[in-house]
Amino acid sequence: MTWLPRQNVVVPIDFSDDSFAALETAREMVAEASDLHVIHVLPVLEPAEPGIIWHTIDDDSRSQHAQDALERELSKRSADGLRVVVRFGDPGHEVVQYAEQAGAELVVLSCKGRSALTRLLIGSVAERIVRLAHCPVLVLKR
Repeated sequence: MTWLPRQNVVVPIDFSDDSFAALETAREMVAEASDLHVIHVLPVLEPAEPGIIWHTIDDDSRSQHAQDALERELSKRSADGLRVVVRFGDPGHEVVQYAEQAGAELVVLSCKGRSALTRLLIGSVAERIVRLAHCPVLVLKR
């Protein structure tokens, strides 16, 4: 198995500079931009959220807004031609599930480097992806 180039590389994006740095690293690992899958995971809104109660927001509009914002940001960074996906749910589980569905050979992501206490209380998305992924995971820490 060779390191370069890879096909079907998944990169979770949370709009942080670190996640876009992970995207830059992933771009170096593929031959074609279309081999990169960018995924952004939105939280599921609770039924008691004001926007849900008053019917001013729905998942379709949230998904479209996130997709548009992500495509604008990717365009600014000259990263056109990537596959962009927006999902709802737990980020760790959704990224792993999408990577498996896409037949990903690699997941590249950034790590925020939280303290042990924070990880214990709220968990780590990167840790969950590493633990559950069917393929290798490259975790980049700044």
